[in-house]
Amino acid sequence: MASVANYSPSMNRAIKTIPESSCDRLQNSDDNTNHLNLGKVKGITRGGAEVIPAALAQKLKIGAYFALWYALNVIYNIVNKKVLNILPAPLTVGSIQFGIGGLYAALLWITRIRAYPELSAKGKEICWKIGAYHSSGQLLSMVSLGAGPVSFTHIVKALEPFFSAIVSALVFKKWMKPQVYATLIPVVGGVAYACLKERSFSWLAFWTAMISNVAFALRAVMSKSAMDNYVGKNMTSVNLFAVVTWAAFFVSIPVALILEQTSFLSLWRSAVSKEGVITATDLTKALIASGLFHYLNNEVMYLALSNVHPVTLAVGNTMKRVIIMVASVLVFRNPVSLQAGIGSAVGISGVLLYSLTKQRYERLEAIAAKE
Repeated sequence: MASVANYSPSMNRAIKTIPESSCDRLQNSDDNTNHLNLGKVKGITRGGAEVIPAALAQKLKIGAYFALWYALNVIYNIVNKKVLNILPAPLTVGSIQFGIGGLYAALLWITRIRAYPELSAKGKEICWKIGAYHSSGQLLSMVSLGAGPVSFTHIVKALEPFFSAIVSALVFKKWMKPQVYATLIPVVGGVAYACLKERSFSWLAFWTAMISNVAFALRAVMSKSAMDNYVGKNMTSVNLFAVVTWAAFFVSIPVALILEQTSFLSLWRSAVSKEGVITATDLTKALIASGLFHYLNNEVMYLALSNVHPVTLAVGNTMKRVIIMVASVLVFRNPVSLQAGIGSAVGISGVLLYSLTKQRYERLEAIAAKE
């Protein structure tokens, strides 16, 4: 994997403790940092002798982050698709999921398992913007997932690095080498080929997934800026995501109420009626589960990002989409044509090539800057 970012040695004590929250076991609680900044794991010793070297222990920890992220994300996508099959009201379901995630974060703050964040005036402004991008990106993804197979949505969303590259260049005024942009050609071509004659093609699923790529690219750029600058006290990476989730919830409420209030209520009554396919209790449990898995998988993603270079996360995110597509085919039996398989393989390979090429030129620039 890509190189790991530098960490503060003062954070080693966070690794030695085990907080009660499942995700807080991996979180730094240092109040003096505005983003998660974990120290490298110390070697595991027994009787004074080092059994597992520090470098290996660090790799194992990062591997655990990615494994947990993948597992939570696969479960979320499966549970979420099942909920949308029963309640095809993606805007309302997405809004409810934001609320469930926000309540989970609030519970951690109230019980003092996690330090309560105190935003600066600038931090509030930034978090509202990120929340708007997070809300629009997620709700559009929900619409896409509801309009077509999970595998099709993730084929289109494999284009996200393309949008991230453009947005980053426009916002930070820093363009990459032409060779890096050239690697995006197989990404665009592969996805276009996969979608050209996909048997389950849906224009609604396609365009909502594409626009969500733009929204998530803006979210990533703004989040990175917030992590690199002071936005408030106790603003670790996971606390940043918690605050963003609350902002996204408040942004999504009016959208859901205006566009889906009537349809959601009628769909709910129909689903839980005597002729329905599920009980009210089971449907409520499924909604809560989808909200928790949505929140937790994103929180673990932030933990992974805090320990690796963003390029490593991009590579991991690409591989994650392959796992999700395979899982959705196995669970929902959605047919995937040979053309879609070839196109998605080309597109995903292009994303990997883009990520690795970008990393190479960043290293060359760093070496040249030191000379």
